[in-house]
Amino acid sequence: MTEIPARASAVIIGAGIVGNSLVHHLALLGWRDLVLVDKGPMPNPGGSTGHASNFIFPIEYSKMMFELTDDSTAQYKELGVFTESGGIEVARTAERMIELRRRCTKAKAWGIPAELLTPGEVNKLVPYLDESVILGGAHFPTVGVVDSLRAGTLMRERAQAAGALTVLAGTEVSGVSVSGGRITGVTTSQGEIATDNVVICCGVWSPRIARMAGARLALTPTVHQMISVGPIALFADTPGEISYPIVRDVDTNMYERQHGGDMEVGSYAHRPIIVPPDEIPSIEESVLSPTEMPFTQEDFDPQLEQALELMPELLGDERAGIRYAINGLISMTPDGHPLLGEMPEARGLWAAAASWIKEGPGCGRAVAELMSGQVPTVDVHEANAARFYPHQQTVAHVRGRAREAFNKMYGIVHPAEQWESGRPQRVSPMYERERALGAVFYETAGWERPFWYAANENLLDRYAGQLMARTAEWESRWWSPVINAEHLAMRDACALVDLSAFAILEVSGPAALEAVQTLSVAQLDVPVGRVVYTSWLDENGGFRADLTVMRLAADRFRVVTGGADGPSDAQWIRDHLPAGAFLADLTSAFTTIGLWGPRARDVLASVTVDDVSHEGFGFGTCREIEIGGTVVLASRISYVGELGWELHVPIEQGGRVWDVLWQAGRPHGLVPAGIGVYGTTGRLEKGYRAFGAELTPDYTLTEAGMTRPKVKSAPFIGKDAYLRQRDETPCAVLCTLTVDSHESADGSLRYMLGGEPILLASGERLVDAKGRPSYVTSAGSGPSVGKHLLMAYLPADYAVEGGALLVEYMGEQYPVTVAVAGATPLFDPENSRIRS
Repeated sequence: MTEIPARASAVIIGAGIVGNSLVHHLALLGWRDLVLVDKGPMPNPGGSTGHASNFIFPIEYSKMMFELTDDSTAQYKELGVFTESGGIEVARTAERMIELRRRCTKAKAWGIPAELLTPGEVNKLVPYLDESVILGGAHFPTVGVVDSLRAGTLMRERAQAAGALTVLAGTEVSGVSVSGGRITGVTTSQGEIATDNVVICCGVWSPRIARMAGARLALTPTVHQMISVGPIALFADTPGEISYPIVRDVDTNMYERQHGGDMEVGSYAHRPIIVPPDEIPSIEESVLSPTEMPFTQEDFDPQLEQALELMPELLGDERAGIRYAINGLISMTPDGHPLLGEMPEARGLWAAAASWIKEGPGCGRAVAELMSGQVPTVDVHEANAARFYPHQQTVAHVRGRAREAFNKMYGIVHPAEQWESGRPQRVSPMYERERALGAVFYETAGWERPFWYAANENLLDRYAGQLMARTAEWESRWWSPVINAEHLAMRDACALVDLSAFAILEVSGPAALEAVQTLSVAQLDVPVGRVVYTSWLDENGGFRADLTVMRLAADRFRVVTGGADGPSDAQWIRDHLPAGAFLADLTSAFTTIGLWGPRARDVLASVTVDDVSHEGFGFGTCREIEIGGTVVLASRISYVGELGWELHVPIEQGGRVWDVLWQAGRPHGLVPAGIGVYGTTGRLEKGYRAFGAELTPDYTLTEAGMTRPKVKSAPFIGKDAYLRQRDETPCAVLCTLTVDSHESADGSLRYMLGGEPILLASGERLVDAKGRPSYVTSAGSGPSVGKHLLMAYLPADYAVEGGALLVEYMGEQYPVTVAVAGATPLFDPENSRIRS
């Protein structure tokens, strides 16, 4: 048995594909004295890597997941363990054929080869498939299979050969030590290891290890059933592991793929089966391995019948039988993304969990880069291990979302589709009032947010002919013309918007100014009462956050950021707090109400004794005012391009302030408006950029058109990179495009929703000098300008106002015009309304 070292630079727990990849990349980055621990034997310690079906489809709607998969595939190819077989998703229904067109369009956006096939064309590639069962398919020729165990072995051995790694197989972790908020060591069955870094890479066991450090990890083990049928006579003489394309029978939530002389059949159609981490059997108790649990035949029987229907001669051959059948364990999280990066509960506690085979090496690389203080090659902010609020990490929430998501694994999921489980969780003080107004709620970070109000249906007649109605079912799903009517009513008069989902973070103390200056591009050494809109950058000058900061006192600043980004932004602040600065999360202490529109001042003036004139309360300032007996922090800024204020109210008094404004506003034409206006229509007409859409680590302030006239003298994260970027000609420019015609081949009007590729008139993809494709980052109605608006980064040569391009949507191409190259808004380009 290998001698246990007394100290390690990092202890990596779990020797599956992610753990092995991580030690490999850490070694490449110069780390030494690494220890890899697993309670199982090598090369297959018994985790999910050992029983995975090991195929990789490159197509993903998420850019992050596509890039992690693409990076992982490249690593597998470099290791010599990837076999390209091609893959086909088949459609049994007309609805699925439409979805396959959408997937092929997304493939074009990412540069993935893909084509639609007729049933006969599918049959030519997969001769054992009954073409009468399907309506067609989508062929992805770069699909392949990998030997994940061999890949892990090669990576592990490379780290050992570099003298960087000690491997402790057959060694169980029983404790993780934390002192003063930092990792200090690991207790194993062989003894103690002192270390400053622990990385949880043990898949379905990860929540158990996290608990040892006093942390929660939002992951649950879930059963995925798989069988292997053989021997298959057709496969007897085929070379290698696979010679035919992998088939995803997506309408039945199943896949079929050759594995040597057998056919593997896997299912996501059975009932969701959750297995608590503490109930996973030990190695000694397991017949096969801990993650290959006993097969429950009754759950699989209906799926086997569907597989037989699709491949009757092959799977119905009496000479073949089920030779292997398991309830295999996989990891699921509440949003389907991995858990990557440092956890908030302790410094030096890292997660590299909930990664599947297809993105495993990419996740390993990303976490190694994070641990080394580098900006990850792939933008993984959506997978940040610190992204969840406490309620999202509870067992009830994680299991509820896993049960809901499991049968949607191959589902047709609308980009705006809402979760049903665990709701309502967080509600504003106006919630019951909003329900009475017929609010249609969307969820963000657990908050119930009105997206539009049925009470405003009476506006549809008022604005008839201006609402850009969507007749196609897909675009009208999770949308209403009421959104556009609320928008126009706000532009004509004023609207109340519930912004309770904002995350409210306060930085205070004698070093508070130093803290926010270090984080912010904008100057924060401003007078008390100033509101500053600013970006936060990473060390490479890419976007890390986009938010506002209010200076409330010499030693106190309030940071207001999006609800979904709150935990990640709080972690970023904590990671960079100097001595003498302190962070408090005040989100649950305040509700925020937006009041905007040309009549907003009339409404506010009628309920306060304070001066809210333009001269008395200038744009970009904040101060406390009284509204109906309540002291409110009013901030004069706008994300919709109208005169108005964000009103930050003690949460227990929020309902009262809403009522006062509601009663005062009705004579002025006040309406309630949902997030459909705030986050889409109002924003896009003004060309306002959104973090995670336009503003990502892949792009810069110069490319986004957000450079400031001067760069402050104070240091800030990313400053050196930003200065270099200012001296360079950007190779991409963020543009606003208008759709010239919505008419599809069948005569219906179609409206893009986001993510679609931007093409030249010839149909060729647009890709900039850095290899970044042009695609729609945001899409939505512009009711005041009468156009459907798209935002996209274009190569500089094509970022020319008036230029004609195409956008591809659902397999069809539509003409678009570059309306704005840069940041000038289409609506009110002089910004006279917002500063009136």
